[in-house]
Amino acid sequence: MVTTRTAEEPPETSAATSSPANSTALRAGTIGVLGIIFFVLSMQAPMTGIVGASPLSVGLGNGPGAPGAYLVVGLVIILFAVGFVAMSRRISANGGFYAYVSAALGRKMGGGAAWLAILTYASVQAGMYGLYGISFSALLAQIGLNLPWWLLVLLTMALVHLLGTRNIELGSRFLAILVGFEMALLLAFGLKTLLSGGGPEGLAPAASFSPAAVTAGAPGVAIVFAIASMFGFESTAIYSGEAKDPKRTVARATYLSVIIIAVFFSFTTWMIVSFYGPTHVVDAAGAALQSGDSGSFVFNAFVSSLGPWAAITAQILLLTSLLAGVIALHNSVNRYLHSLALHRTLPIAVARTNKHQAPAIAALASTTLSILLVAPFVILNLDPVLTLFSWFSGLSVASLLVLYVITSVSVVVYFRRNRSQAGIWPGLIAPVLATVLLLWLLYLVIDNFNQLIGGDLGTAAALLAFVPVCFILGTALEAYQARRSPRFTPNRG
Repeated sequence: MVTTRTAEEPPETSAATSSPANSTALRAGTIGVLGIIFFVLSMQAPMTGIVGASPLSVGLGNGPGAPGAYLVVGLVIILFAVGFVAMSRRISANGGFYAYVSAALGRKMGGGAAWLAILTYASVQAGMYGLYGISFSALLAQIGLNLPWWLLVLLTMALVHLLGTRNIELGSRFLAILVGFEMALLLAFGLKTLLSGGGPEGLAPAASFSPAAVTAGAPGVAIVFAIASMFGFESTAIYSGEAKDPKRTVARATYLSVIIIAVFFSFTTWMIVSFYGPTHVVDAAGAALQSGDSGSFVFNAFVSSLGPWAAITAQILLLTSLLAGVIALHNSVNRYLHSLALHRTLPIAVARTNKHQAPAIAALASTTLSILLVAPFVILNLDPVLTLFSWFSGLSVASLLVLYVITSVSVVVYFRRNRSQAGIWPGLIAPVLATVLLLWLLYLVIDNFNQLIGGDLGTAAALLAFVPVCFILGTALEAYQARRSPRFTPNRG
């Protein structure tokens, strides 16, 4: 495949032709498959996903059938990934959704997709800061140190910003350590439960994976949280400019990420269900939710299985899980802002990189955006978990699914125009099936949105309105910039 560089592409994209002070080039060839996977797994925040989602999925959703919901969503996401990967091999750009949608539907639609992506990542990052701050504050209170949650968040934002202005190798190694510890504890619990034959009713796989189990109760709630737990696998594409052998690295990292996420979350949730027993697990989850300490549903299982040390360890790893998540999300927002500036939708200054070839100006913009999103909740003294975390988590899931739908449609349109570049499976059948199934998942999210955010109908409507508003503003901004500077045509193979 021959990749071309369009005449309109800004010369600053070439590291060879730019001075260090004015460079916009990211550091190429520095991150491999495992590095990208750790960025993706960090966005999933495995400990956060298990501790936060499992009591809700089990207690409010389909009970012991919750583990099966992860596999259902995983299969839908794999279908989506087929077309997504096919595009990554043919569109030579590191703009993720922006590049893919622009190549198929035009740059106005691409601009709308890019701003939806920024809304998605920035909102979930802000939400995670809320949970992180209150969890960190509670942990410090146990040793007699009382600090407001927002101060801890502000200090952490400074650390995240610092890492975002250094080379990506440092970030990926740091995340590998954090994610490795939390997954090790989750696996330790899961493997011990598995090898001991499960809980009082054994492993009982049919109670979690049979069609009747998955569709019991309120399966939509479980599926919503399964989607939230698999958040961010698509970010593999935005690191293509820094990847080793981007065409292969992005494809492998994408598929491996989806499989690891779906299997890991499904297995761990299954072991939690097995620990309590299918006939008792709903009561245990409900009791934890009613107590106001939903995390006890998982922490109690850890302590009973692994010993008292697991409780404090799990609390610490919940914090590192959230920290790893906000670092990865910060990097995602950075690179979307960098890409938009590179293509002149934002001022070119935003694309400037520093001596580490990291998007330093974009990092500053990302940090500023996080502060602006969190600040109103601090000023109004709102609960950081019941409002900041829950509201923005729901918003990000809805926004992300809309992005998936638009991207799947883009895959079909692109390969109908370029029939010789892909077979019928990746270019038509898989993305069409993915579009239909993603629309079904989007319906479930909207139908269960009040439950997801824990808010009223007015709050739900206001949050959901951000999705079309952001998309329309993105297309309008792109159209305005296109009239001023008709400079960008996505690279095509």
